[in-house]
Amino acid sequence: MLNGVSGTEVITYFDPAKFKCQIACELKGYDPQNYFDRKESRKIDPFTQYGIIAAEEAIADAHLDDGGTDKDRVAVIWGSGVGGVRNFQEQILDFGSSGFTPRFSPFFVPKMIVDIVPGHISIKHGYRGANYATVAACASSAAAIANALDLIRLGRATAVVTGGSEAAITEGGIGGFASMQALSTRNDDPHTASRPFDRDRDGFVLGEGAAAIILEEMDHALARGAKIYAEVTGCGLTADAYHITASHPEGKGALEAMRLAVEDSGMRLTDVQHINTHGTSTPIGDISEPKAVAALFGEHAKNISLNSTKSMTGHTLGAAGAIEAVATVLAIKNGIIPPTINHFNDDPDIPDLDFTFNKARHRDIDFALSNAFGFGGHNVCLAFRKFTGR
Repeated sequence: MLNGVSGTEVITYFDPAKFKCQIACELKGYDPQNYFDRKESRKIDPFTQYGIIAAEEAIADAHLDDGGTDKDRVAVIWGSGVGGVRNFQEQILDFGSSGFTPRFSPFFVPKMIVDIVPGHISIKHGYRGANYATVAACASSAAAIANALDLIRLGRATAVVTGGSEAAITEGGIGGFASMQALSTRNDDPHTASRPFDRDRDGFVLGEGAAAIILEEMDHALARGAKIYAEVTGCGLTADAYHITASHPEGKGALEAMRLAVEDSGMRLTDVQHINTHGTSTPIGDISEPKAVAALFGEHAKNISLNSTKSMTGHTLGAAGAIEAVATVLAIKNGIIPPTINHFNDDPDIPDLDFTFNKARHRDIDFALSNAFGFGGHNVCLAFRKFTGR
């Protein structure tokens, strides 16, 4: 991200020649047998595999299983927009090719359902706290993090393994989004296809992957000497109540989600220094979100460093909220804001704000927001603050 490198390439998972969109951000060099034995990997969909791996990395980094944490009070809350869509497609196509003979795999349902990821994580680690999934389209994993925050605030968990995963680069995934004219068709120039806030953007690039975060009650984390990257200070969740796929043209739901997140944090609007935007590279969404920022923050909006990391990762759907929350936290911790790459021409319909175009920027950040919005009008804003000790 800091180097501004796009992950978009021509699709290799299947022959995309017949599709209008032939590009995506596939997970490069992934071999499930590096993480799972052959028999095990066949029982779990890639979206579950990605989630398990990300969770393992986060749990190890947090030393959560090193003792001193009551596993009855460790929850797992996970987000995904579409779950095991690759497994679903394979099973249905196999059903049709067999002459509609019912020979479904006994793992068909367990490989497909979204809540199987937190199930796997809890079984492997013995976490016996709350365990469930959130589904809010492209805001799914941001909603999972918001739920995790509230669970700790309510005293119902000491720590929560949370995040999201997605693996929807399939014929159905590409074909479905392309039929809505949601995807970029810049097949001849994949690396510049995702261009949020650029005048010539033509849709998002589908991505895949996972991210996991360990949220922990502050006193407990300090007592065990946990590595702390940042504080999660608040969240805002709203609905556009406008359209099943299009965002509100003035970004009313997005505006209210950001306002609520700042208010929940006990901060002022003028304290916000950075926003990792939803910024998908779609014609409508890339206008409404900056409008919401300009309307909410007024003159201060010009002092906020915005960016869209989807210009590099593509749109990872239900995993996007978690991936971008990690990017926001690391921007705070390291004082470096990843760029919005592939900007060539300003769009006169987009407010004149600082989008951190094309090059990463050093900036000391104390307070930042991360936005995630989804089909159905779901809006989630997460607020993070630099950890300075207590």
